Parts: sequence; structure tokens; C-alpha cells
Amino acid sequence: MPEQQNIEYKQSWHDDFLKWVCGFANAHGGTIFIGKDDDGKTVGVADYKKLMDDLPNKIRDVLGIMAEVNLHEEDGLYFIEIITPPYSVPISLRGSYYYRSGSTKQELKGNALLEFLLRKSGKTWDDVIEPRATLADIDEKTVAQYKSDAIRAGRLPDDDSSDLPLDEFLDKLRLLENGQLKRAGLVLFGKDPARFYPNQIVKIGRFGLEDDDLKFQEVVEGNLLHLLHETVAELNRKFFVKPISFEGLQRIEKDEYPVAAVREILLNALVHRDYMGSFIQIRIYDDKFWVWNEGGLPEDLSLELLKRVHPSRPRNPLIADVCFKGGYIDSWGRGTLKIIHSCLEAGLPEPLIAEQFGGILVEIFKNRYTAENLKKLGLNERQLMAVAYVKENGSITNSKYQAVCRVSKSTATRDIKELEDKGVLVNQGTKGSSAVYGLA
Repeated sequence: MPEQQNIEYKQSWHDDFLKWVCGFANAHGGTIFIGKDDDGKTVGVADYKKLMDDLPNKIRDVLGIMAEVNLHEEDGLYFIEIITPPYSVPISLRGSYYYRSGSTKQELKGNALLEFLLRKSGKTWDDVIEPRATLADIDEKTVAQYKSDAIRAGRLPDDDSSDLPLDEFLDKLRLLENGQLKRAGLVLFGKDPARFYPNQIVKIGRFGLEDDDLKFQEVVEGNLLHLLHETVAELNRKFFVKPISFEGLQRIEKDEYPVAAVREILLNALVHRDYMGSFIQIRIYDDKFWVWNEGGLPEDLSLELLKRVHPSRPRNPLIADVCFKGGYIDSWGRGTLKIIHSCLEAGLPEPLIAEQFGGILVEIFKNRYTAENLKKLGLNERQLMAVAYVKENGSITNSKYQAVCRVSKSTATRDIKELEDKGVLVNQGTKGSSAVYGLA
């Protein structure tokens, strides 16, 4: 059996392996086998008698925890099994904290350590009191807008809670504790939340062909509700280009990207971000829409799981709960599914969702025919060149393919056939040597 989240193999013992014991104790528990190779095959450990005496005491004295240490024999070879249970309190090794994630041992530092310590104490970042803040730091206009949205959504705790005074209303939303504001209250409704948490901003940039070619940019500041509405407004005012078509005499405007996808991406970034990390970044290119927010995926939730039904695991559960009551999110873990399905329904490629730079990156592609997406289909350089020609000129023939790509008729015929089979080009009705091909 290979190593996994709760199993680790070591051929011999070294005191540095106490880090693995610490990591198991801070996660979901696990077992270390001493005297097995990386594939789980028993190789034996020579000093097993001494280790059986030393290990229980060493784990107790250094880590302050108890672990079950067992001796086993297989084909005349001895190996040791160290079973570490999960602990509800944080466990440290000489002042450092370790955590088992997947099949790796990670040292927790910075924001990750703060989140871990809060979680072990039964708290999350957004549920902590902000001692510097008072009710005077709350924007009552934003609260009034939220009440209106929540009434329309029908999700307020009580029918008459919208009529409550400010302090009672915030208390009803669990944003107060003993009369003091929690961080979530400032993030959601603060007049100037960046005074407390400087990176509560969204930066939007319009880029050219290269990442270093920044054409212009805008910065949006404010509480979560303001960021949501104003970011969308800025995108529509200065960044998105809406293609216009006509059906008879009626003028039709189509959104550049699916509205549902853009909305869910922004909500996910705002609700689930690490508010002690960097600001939200949005990049607009000719062919794609790019959003990144600080903060990785919750434990036990993978990128693959985001593509199918999965439980909701919010990083900031109090912020998420208030957004649910306001009708902004549904709290069923469907956000990523909405993003994917709305893009596919609009005829766009499946969006990219990835963990990068300590956060989550989401990319929506404007059409199927970007070089990036075409390369995923396995197109060769000639075919990429031909598709670029069709995008610019509307169509291509076999003879034009030969001229553009400098190939023989047989090669052009074979390449075009592959492009048809892959759903990139389609015959526009004519046959034979004069056949015309356009984008599918």
C-alpha cells in the first residue's frame, strides 16, 4: 500500500520524524511504520528493542501527547507501528506546528498558522471580535440595502427582524458578541474596512497580448457588498465589450461572458478569500477573464471535486451565512458548478479552476479558438496558423491552406480533415477542391 494521508513509511527512526507525529496529531491522526520502505514492504529495523522503550517516552516528553507504539514481526523482520490519534488542541514541536495534508508534512506559518490555531479553538477568522471597531464604523446605507435584498430572498431569521435597530439586527446576524463587532461585520458592512484590513480591495487590469502589457487599471475599495456591485459596474463600464447583433429590426446585446459565471466567480472570491492575504486581482485579456483570490481550498476538497456535487466548506462561515441570508449565495457548494455549466451552455470552453500562488485562480475563455484551448486539442503549428487565418478572414480553402502553411495538397487535406474531426472547422456547403471551411 503506498503512502497516503494517514500512513507514512520510514526504513529507520530519526528524531526528526517527530514532525510527522505532530502533523498527524494536528490533522486526522495517522500511523507511521518504522522498518518499511516507501512501497510498504517490510525491510526490518535493527534497534527495535531500544526504540520500543524510547519512542513512547520521547513522544510524551517532547510533544506532550500519547501515541500507541506496537511491535510487529513479518518473515523474521521486525517493524514498529506508531498510531497517533487526532487531538482537538494544537500540538507543537519545539514551538513549531506541523500538519499532515495528503501524503506530505507541512509546517504551518503565517496566515495558515493563524487559521489553524483559530480552528482548533473553535473559531474562524471572521468570527473574531475586532476591538478597534464600534457601531460607528458600520455603513447603515449598506445595511439598508442588505435588508432589502434579504427580504426579497425571504431568508431572514424572523419576518420582523428587518425592522430592528442596527445593533439588534447585527446581533441577530451573529455579527456582535457582547456588544462588540466581529470582523465579519466590518467586512460585510464597514464604512472603511480597509482601515482595519488593508487588502479589502479589488484590482482590475486590462492587458494586451503579454502579461506585462498593462493598458489601464481600476481599484475598487469598500465593504463586501460594495465590492460586489461596484466591481461589476466597473467591468461593464470600462472593461467588458458587449457584441451587438440584430434580429430583424430588434437590437440585441449579448454579454461578453455569461452573467451567472462572472457573478459566481466574484462571490466566491469575496466570500471565501483569505482576508489577511493579498487583494483580489482581476485581469481582462482579449480572449479571457481571469480572477485570483488569496486562500487555498479547504481541507478534503480537491479541484476535481469542484466539478461535481460537493458539500459547502466556507473558509469564512459567518460571512457566508450572512451572504446566504441576503440571497447572494445558496450555501450548497454549487458555485463552481454554476460557473462551469453557464460557460458550457454559452458555447464556451470549460473554465480553468486551479490552485496557484497560494490562492484560487479561475479563467473563463471568450471562445473555443484561443491558442491555449486549441493546443489542448493537440493541434499542430500548421493547424494553429490556419485557425488564426480563419478567425481573421472568416474562411479558408484547401489551396489557401497550402499557401498559408506552405505545405502540399495532401498535407493540407489531412490537416483540414483532422480539424473537422475535432470540431474546429466545418465545411460551409461546397465540395471538392473549391470547398470552403469556417469555424465550427
